[in-house]
Amino acid sequence: MEEVQKPAIFAIRTTIGQEKNTTDMIVTRAENFQLPIKTVLSPPGIRGYVFVEAVGKSSVERARVGIKHAKGMVAGEVPMDQIEQFLVPKPAIAGMEIGDIVEMVSGPFRGERARVIRLDEGKEEITVELFEATVPIPVTTRGDSVKVIQKKEEEAK
Repeated sequence: MEEVQKPAIFAIRTTIGQEKNTTDMIVTRAENFQLPIKTVLSPPGIRGYVFVEAVGKSSVERARVGIKHAKGMVAGEVPMDQIEQFLVPKPAIAGMEIGDIVEMVSGPFRGERARVIRLDEGKEEITVELFEATVPIPVTTRGDSVKVIQKKEEEAK
């Protein structure tokens, strides 16, 4: 009876900002050389690393060699529980609190500053009150259309 090797996850160090390009090149090389690589990941929360799921370290090394932005391999296998947290997308309003000052980055109020007055985590929406408005009107928008520019704790100082 033949023993089948289970795929393991290996980390490759890359140039910061070139994770996506490196991922694409590794995938292309794996297809061209028919290497036993299952998956190539570049999670948005991790800069400077690409994760490759493959049967054996040698196939990952063969895929990596010669790729400009692939700097080297991290010794050993990466346990799945260490990268699991980066595979689940975070809600857009994570880290925001009532009282934070935000800047609108899209929509009709782009560039305006506002204070967060309500958070709806289920819908990933926030309600803000614009500073420039003559009458304070609450505006509800998606959480990814704003960026926090000042936390409420800093404001109290």
